[in-house]
Amino acid sequence: MTLRRLVVLRHAKSARPPGVADVRRPLAERGQRDAPAAGRWLRDADCVPDLVLCSPAVRARETWDLAAGELPAGPRTRHDPRLYGADAADLLAVVRETPDDVATLLLVGHNPALEEFVLLMASEGLGDTLQRVEEKFPTAAIAVLTQQKSWPEAAPGGSLLTDVAVPRGTGR
Repeated sequence: MTLRRLVVLRHAKSARPPGVADVRRPLAERGQRDAPAAGRWLRDADCVPDLVLCSPAVRARETWDLAAGELPAGPRTRHDPRLYGADAADLLAVVRETPDDVATLLLVGHNPALEEFVLLMASEGLGDTLQRVEEKFPTAAIAVLTQQKSWPEAAPGGSLLTDVAVPRGTGR
């Protein structure tokens, strides 16, 4: 059985311009610095995805575009409206639809759903990874889960949380 990796990336820090609908909120300056750092972390940790499922919200799309710019090749990307406003159960349903040829899947979305999803999926974590997610899953945070089952068989408690990172960019 193939080992599958599920990588979860929370969008980077967003701005809150007056009069702009939530789905259209762009990244803040800090988010524009942190998103490429997330891409570098994915590259350096050898977590380059085969498929990316990204929320259609502007801040999530901008996060992924900036992160992807740091990767050697652009993975297949789909903007899935179900990731905006999702809860943990919704995210699990989306993951279960992943094609079999995908070994590493990346979800780019929002809290609290992503944090709840990581905690739902992880039966245990290496080191203090579970505790770190329970305490806070900040903007631009990345969680890496592994599982031995196929995507349609993904189940609560069926994954190991192997890594948690909060990449930060440097100032401009």
